[in-house]
Amino acid sequence: MSKHRIVIVGGGFGGIKAALDLVDDPRFHVTLVSDRPNFRYYPTLFRTATGGKRIISSIPLRDLFEGKSIHLVEDKVISVDKQARLIKTHKKHQIEYDALVLALGTVTNYFGIKGLEEYSYGVKSVEDAIRLKRQLHKQLIEHKHPDLNYVVVGGGPTGIELAGVLPAYLKAICKQHEIKKPRIHVDLIEAAPRLVPRMSKGFSKRIARHLRKLGIRLYLHTQVTAETNDELMVNGRKILSHTVIWTAGVSNNPLYKNQGFQFAKNGKVRVDQYLQSDPGIYVIGDNADTPYSGMAQTALYDGKFIARNLKRMADNKDPRPYYAKRPVYIIPAGERWSALRWGNIQLFGILGWAMRRAADLLAYHDYEPFKRATPRWMALDDEEEDCPVCKDL
Repeated sequence: MSKHRIVIVGGGFGGIKAALDLVDDPRFHVTLVSDRPNFRYYPTLFRTATGGKRIISSIPLRDLFEGKSIHLVEDKVISVDKQARLIKTHKKHQIEYDALVLALGTVTNYFGIKGLEEYSYGVKSVEDAIRLKRQLHKQLIEHKHPDLNYVVVGGGPTGIELAGVLPAYLKAICKQHEIKKPRIHVDLIEAAPRLVPRMSKGFSKRIARHLRKLGIRLYLHTQVTAETNDELMVNGRKILSHTVIWTAGVSNNPLYKNQGFQFAKNGKVRVDQYLQSDPGIYVIGDNADTPYSGMAQTALYDGKFIARNLKRMADNKDPRPYYAKRPVYIIPAGERWSALRWGNIQLFGILGWAMRRAADLLAYHDYEPFKRATPRWMALDDEEEDCPVCKDL
């Protein structure tokens, strides 16, 4: 009996979960194509950028699938032949499929703003996080004082998470570099009139109030227009800075546009009630036009949904229609403080932080057994520095 050939493209939350839920079923031959060898746990990248360990944000794919029957391909997909039911990759692989699951994630969008791509920092990968952390230390090593301004652009969850921990981290490393009484200026810039504009006004205000207590200057309803090596232009004026972190924009993976997929007005791929864009092709997570697309929890949920339906069809049962599940929003903003929204429930402060910690443990366990997930979770508070001054202290 021939196996169903399932090809999954993308090594993020949705793609990995779908693969993990299918690989132990002997009816399927699962191929996972990813352009990187590691799974990125995005919710902790801000922590890796500010002194945390790499292992909390990066898990090798081979460790996740150790002992499992899966074909791992480290490569980039360049085309989808919908008629022949095969994909082609940069390294000249041609992989046939019976069902194709596309979970490619997003790419950074600089909106054509001059200088941003060249001069700004990001936190979309472990490599980005380490590059930013090295920049923070480089300022202290080369100039013996912190930057004039550390500027985070984007008032969504990533920008809030990073801005919230920056003041304390910068003060800590200034102390290690024997810089006394440093003047730390952290700015958070958001183009909308308030932070996390998709959330309620009360939720946004509570986060803004807490960030201001941490000494973070908020610039709302403020547009970035250009960046150079030493300054950022916003609303026609200059902010002097060598450290601008861009978290404000993403767009859908360009593969979809190049391969003739249909798009909704928001730039996401149109899908049917089974998350199909075309017969046998499923688009999930950040790429799909679903109500809560863009959240890690949604990608995880989509991966589980697709795996269940593929199993149902292998049993000659009808697939079940997709229904959107409202995610739980938990946004850390500084040490032991998080804002949580779970339906109509809102929590702020240490209770929100405790819920976030519990959520991280469960999220790690979605991908690893507890004997591996627990040590990774326990490492969330551990420090790891490459700086020659700090790593020996």
